[in-house]
Amino acid sequence: RAEARSAFGDDTLILERYFEQARHVEIQVLGDAHGHIVHLFERECSIQRRYQKIIEESPSPALDAALRTRMTDAALALSREAGYVNAGTIEFLLDDEGGFYFLEMNTRLQVEHPVTEAVTGLDLVALQIRIAAGEPLPFKQEDLQQRGHAIECRLYAEDPATGFLPSTGQISLYRRPAGPGIRCDDGIATGSMVSPHYDPMLAKIVSFGADREAARTRMDAALADTIVLGVTSNLGYLRAVLAHPDFVAGRTFTRFLDDHPELAAAGTPSDGALESDVETAWLAAAVVEALGAPTRDPGQVASSFAGAATAPSGPWSRLGRWRNGA
Repeated sequence: RAEARSAFGDDTLILERYFEQARHVEIQVLGDAHGHIVHLFERECSIQRRYQKIIEESPSPALDAALRTRMTDAALALSREAGYVNAGTIEFLLDDEGGFYFLEMNTRLQVEHPVTEAVTGLDLVALQIRIAAGEPLPFKQEDLQQRGHAIECRLYAEDPATGFLPSTGQISLYRRPAGPGIRCDDGIATGSMVSPHYDPMLAKIVSFGADREAARTRMDAALADTIVLGVTSNLGYLRAVLAHPDFVAGRTFTRFLDDHPELAAAGTPSDGALESDVETAWLAAAVVEALGAPTRDPGQVASSFAGAATAPSGPWSRLGRWRNGA
């Protein structure tokens, strides 16, 4: 108090509660200009590094129906008191005894909004635009339901093995994940340049399943199907986090990554399996370059391998001096 009085002429202090173990749980809200406020349930965002979220999911594995009602009621009360109009997020810290505490409000859509879209079936971007145009919300709170489970992973151009230093350069090969229950929001392609002047996030990968384990295993398969060559990414790190027993059990807290530094080493290319995957991807890229260009004549491809003068009659003849050892 003496230091505060000396520096600011006011010795008033604000004491903040310290949590040794807390979760980050946020409530998505929508408010229109006609006085209607609804919530779109919660997102769990406890997997974070330096307060930057890396993995998000909905529903939160920490909430039961009663706690969900208490938290969403609090978020709605705050939004109504503020006369809020827009899409927004009320963020809370949740302790291990079921107590929750206001952290902040983000008056915008957040990176992790696709998990809410997945479990509600709503288009938050379209709703935000309609609210800005003065339209009333097209539904009431009782019309909204939370179905299934969704997980989002943020794909970054960074190296977990070197303290998460950013990785820059040209992306020599990029394959985005696809398939049932998978959504990928990205801004890169093969040949894109990753510069040091922007956020290192390359893509958001979202999985949806009937329950949390279905979403988790589907996400792991999607990450395994993703290829990013030319820059170092956190692909292996994300898979290591998803496979950790505490994550599988839903025991995730804001210090989770700090408490498990070994995951950074487990997810680097020094891991044998991952290194093999990368080597295989490079070989596949070389084969595609040599054989897969649609504008090249098959005979020219064969000639480049074996000097053949005639077009090949089958796929093995394209290998030139190589042969099938089966």
